[in-house]
Amino acid sequence: MNPPMLQLAEQCILLHIPGKTKESVLREMAEIAHRRIPHIETDIIFNALWEREQIGSTGVGNGVAIPHARIKGLDRILLCFARSLEGISYDALDNQPVYYIFMILCPVDSGGTYLKTLAGASRLLKQPEIRRRLRLATGQQEIVEIFLQGP
Repeated sequence: MNPPMLQLAEQCILLHIPGKTKESVLREMAEIAHRRIPHIETDIIFNALWEREQIGSTGVGNGVAIPHARIKGLDRILLCFARSLEGISYDALDNQPVYYIFMILCPVDSGGTYLKTLAGASRLLKQPEIRRRLRLATGQQEIVEIFLQGP
């Protein structure tokens, strides 16, 4: 059973992200997040994600990236998911294209919850069956349910 912290809103899910590069994908993810948290500008979100990528790629392997950042002015965790059908060159740890992007934005002071969310997402997305279900999902609600139900 998955912790409820991996709950996604349908508005935060892109079934096919058009970007082909890490930068364009992170910018598109920042725009999705901005629609949910309009008081925080897209550039602030993008810059926080991009700065985190400069520390080390969040492309964790197996076609998965988990970009994450702490955002000043955010009052709750925001999760977004996008899928690329063609794959993105993302500088992943295994040098393979990324197909699944799970973005985690957290308030600056959310230490423990932030790490638990990151660990939960990583654990779930490591599972081949979960990635298969995400690849085959045809709607946003189906993606929401995959993250809620887990394996």
